[in-house]
Amino acid sequence: MDIEGVGPGDSRYDTLRAGFNLAVTHEPALIVEARSADDVAAAVAAATGERRPVGVMNTGHGPSVPADGAVLIRTGGLSGVQVDPGRRVARVEAGACWRDVIAAAAPYGLAPLNGSSPDVGVAGYTLGGGVGLLGRRFGFAADHVHWMDVVTADGRLQRVDADTDPDLFWALRGAGANFGVVTAMEIALFPVATLYGGELCFGPEHSDDVLQAYLAWACTAPETMASSLLLLRYPDDPAVPERLRGQHVTHLRLADSGDDAEAGRTLVDELRAAGPRLVDTVRPMPYADVGTIHHDPTGTPVAAFDRNVLLRDLGGDAAAVITKLAGPDADAPFLVELRAWGGALARQPAVPNAVGGRDAAFSLLAIAGPPAEDRAARDRLLAAMEPWSTGGSYLNFSGVEHATTLAARHYRPDDLTRLRALKDRYDPGRTFSVTFPLDAAGG
Repeated sequence: MDIEGVGPGDSRYDTLRAGFNLAVTHEPALIVEARSADDVAAAVAAATGERRPVGVMNTGHGPSVPADGAVLIRTGGLSGVQVDPGRRVARVEAGACWRDVIAAAAPYGLAPLNGSSPDVGVAGYTLGGGVGLLGRRFGFAADHVHWMDVVTADGRLQRVDADTDPDLFWALRGAGANFGVVTAMEIALFPVATLYGGELCFGPEHSDDVLQAYLAWACTAPETMASSLLLLRYPDDPAVPERLRGQHVTHLRLADSGDDAEAGRTLVDELRAAGPRLVDTVRPMPYADVGTIHHDPTGTPVAAFDRNVLLRDLGGDAAAVITKLAGPDADAPFLVELRAWGGALARQPAVPNAVGGRDAAFSLLAIAGPPAEDRAARDRLLAAMEPWSTGGSYLNFSGVEHATTLAARHYRPDDLTRLRALKDRYDPGRTFSVTFPLDAAGG
């Protein structure tokens, strides 16, 4: 190809093609380490000229579709972040992670709409929607993008906003990986300097009581309160803290961003009453410590198979079903996270976008390892939750098992029809196919 990069046989090829999730392997024809937006444009133009697909990798968490034969663009060299505290905005380049934005915004008492892990890349997270710890209060990260610099399939770098190209701007925010490579974006920041947040952990004998209490509590919690419940059996491993080792643990992860810390404490105390805690780290914290709430593992690559379902309010036997298939006695070979949605996540933004799932009250994410029997057990739980399902799933929580009908669960029917028409307009050659397919039969 008429562009510099790293190809098979190069000593750096295996390192650069490796992602965080070992469940998918990539065998690209060329890996381009972009240092500028012009590098990205040149790489896309070269790929289009040779009818090769394009994939993008920043932190290594994606893509979740094999980039075989593709031009894989690594964006880590584009990591600039500039904060304008007067306008409460940040200009963020494609290779920046949320920790970079959090650190730049914190001195001004501002916070971005990041996810639970500060180590995740800003661009991919935002293009898929972005459900974070301020989401119930302010909405999806994609709801608060002002403009994007994007390289489209013809190799052109252009600034896209609601005035210059409203159709493309709508599609980028919610399905962006199908429409181009974003090199920079401007996002809103919010006046949140502190949280009352952390984690409550309960032993197996209290799991069902905690689950029941959480479901009732979450339905009335204010929009300033973000929360999730994690069910996980820890291995009997010396690397695990002794009080958690070998146990099935019910985690509650909580973050109240309201101005009244005492009100947040009162809300959390209602959950503390569910039983004695193995761990209780909930406390006032600077927003910069937000990553300690979920403490998501991001250092060591793993083979993870993620699937999710979006749920309505969980009444009736919902808690009993979760306990039966993922509780202490189930010996489930997967972990489960139940996350509260609603609030601003249910409202349309001032500038509409393609993000789906606004009718969800909760998301249920289940992550299994490679064995087929583990994934089958995971799928039995997801199937059992269908009576409470909205019929949807969330793009950013969907893993490597991309079914050809998956897009139908990510978007409303009319939005999916519009996205498919825009795909034909902006990417008729399917240059951006190293992602989930919008086409009815996978493209």
